[in-house]
Amino acid sequence: MEQPNQKIKLVNNKKTRVILPNIFTLVGVCIGLTSIKFAFDGKFAPAIIAIIVAAIIDGLDGRIARLIRGTSKVGKELDSLTDVISFGVAPAFIMYFWQLNELGRIGWLICLVYVICVALRLARYNITSGNELSWRDHFFEGIPSPAGGVLVLMPLIYSLSDIQLFSINYEIFVPSLFIIISILLISKIPTYSLKRISVPRSMTIFLIFGIILYFGLILIYTFNAIVLSGILYFIVIPMSYLHYQRISNKYKEQILDHDEHEDIL
Repeated sequence: MEQPNQKIKLVNNKKTRVILPNIFTLVGVCIGLTSIKFAFDGKFAPAIIAIIVAAIIDGLDGRIARLIRGTSKVGKELDSLTDVISFGVAPAFIMYFWQLNELGRIGWLICLVYVICVALRLARYNITSGNELSWRDHFFEGIPSPAGGVLVLMPLIYSLSDIQLFSINYEIFVPSLFIIISILLISKIPTYSLKRISVPRSMTIFLIFGIILYFGLILIYTFNAIVLSGILYFIVIPMSYLHYQRISNKYKEQILDHDEHEDIL
């Protein structure tokens, strides 16, 4: 008697589902380390592009893991380690080779402080993620490490762009920016998180068009688009804080009204 043909299922193995997004994450590690090599050779433009690519990969690996149901504790820890390298160590080395080395030991100390703040920010995220209320999932505490890694590179990116609106004293601006970003990383200032963003189906086509347009601008006007994105991000930070406070106050009022209602009953 002939055995019935068994259907072949693709990516059905749990180990395969877990390994695939982790491979994606490891590619991000390699790109982050490669950016350090570019900076060491004085090739700062490719170094910046490598960090941007690493940031894009960082935004995709988690989504891929959730899409194929391949999330794991190992993947979470690996992602954090990757972030420390790609958005902590790599940007610090790039800016040290470009400008901070002129400050000697103080420049190196600033780099160390920044990397430590990136590590602390990720450690805090790992122990608090998943424990917050649903509405808080739309916000980060402090700026995320990929944003911090790109923001500290802004002086270098600005120098490579065609946007030369004003002259900058990099000897003062670069270390000052490093300190500001380090504080924002470990602060509890709420900033928008796009991980749980939901878009109505009627707006999907506009979202896709916007994403394609943005990445098209990145490809054509790379450094100009990144500079404008960085400025826009700084502008959005106080907006996200005010939005968070408004939602938080509304939630507290709802809890207070609920408690008063229970007391009456």
